[in-house]
Amino acid sequence: MNDTKNRYVTVLWEARAKAGREAEMKAFMTAAVTPSRNDLGNIDYEAHEVEGQPGTFIIYERWENRDALDRHLNAPRMQELVPQLLELMEGSIEEGIRLLQPFRPAQ
Repeated sequence: MNDTKNRYVTVLWEARAKAGREAEMKAFMTAAVTPSRNDLGNIDYEAHEVEGQPGTFIIYERWENRDALDRHLNAPRMQELVPQLLELMEGSIEEGIRLLQPFRPAQ
């Protein structure tokens, strides 16, 4: 996990809507994007639907550091959204989270 204080953190989150709730979940996620982009420390926050897989969504997000990500995840707004999201999606939120650690080849 890339959790050093001075390095950015990249998150990929994938979720699948419950059958029949695809459009509702897409609208829900669309409404949540702009407030998350405005969270302190956000670099990128983009929602995607997987081509050829309606109802399968991926959010790509980058944060200045782990503290910024943690503030986002623990914001009161996010705590209110979680129960609503769980009603729309299959599985758990945690199942779809992947933290990415950047690396570069030696020069």
